[in-house]
Amino acid sequence: MADEHPNVQRVAAAAEQLGLAISVVEYPDGTRTAVDAAAAVGCDVAQIVKSLVFDLDGSPCLALVAGDRRLVTDRLAEALGGTTVARADADAVRAATGYPIGGVPPIGHATKLPVALDRSLLDHATVWAAAGTPRHVFEVEPAALFGAVGGPVADLGEPG
Repeated sequence: MADEHPNVQRVAAAAEQLGLAISVVEYPDGTRTAVDAAAAVGCDVAQIVKSLVFDLDGSPCLALVAGDRRLVTDRLAEALGGTTVARADADAVRAATGYPIGGVPPIGHATKLPVALDRSLLDHATVWAAAGTPRHVFEVEPAALFGAVGGPVADLGEPG
């Protein structure tokens, strides 16, 4: 693991701390988007976890949404008990998580973020999430991931 990207090492260490057994896989052609990731790993787009950072009432928060769904910001606000939601820019994403857009994992962030989870991810035996870079992903059981990160489970998305 010493030769792995430092971001991947942080994700692996966070997973271990949370009791998640993961194996990170690298795809040199990239997994930046949900469609790219699904094609690379050979799964349905719905099995990709999008880790989306938003500004909720002036503070960053995280929404874990299925790759085939579009986040409904009002649902995110309701799930986390806020009112005003806006997409965070790339600098805010990196400041809050420590990772670049396209590589934001659901765990191992630079700051403690409130998180809401899209219920549709539980429809799958396993899901795939970014592991710190736009080329690295890991597979995990969604129930185990949800248990590890905590946060409310809600219908955050709609087909999109």
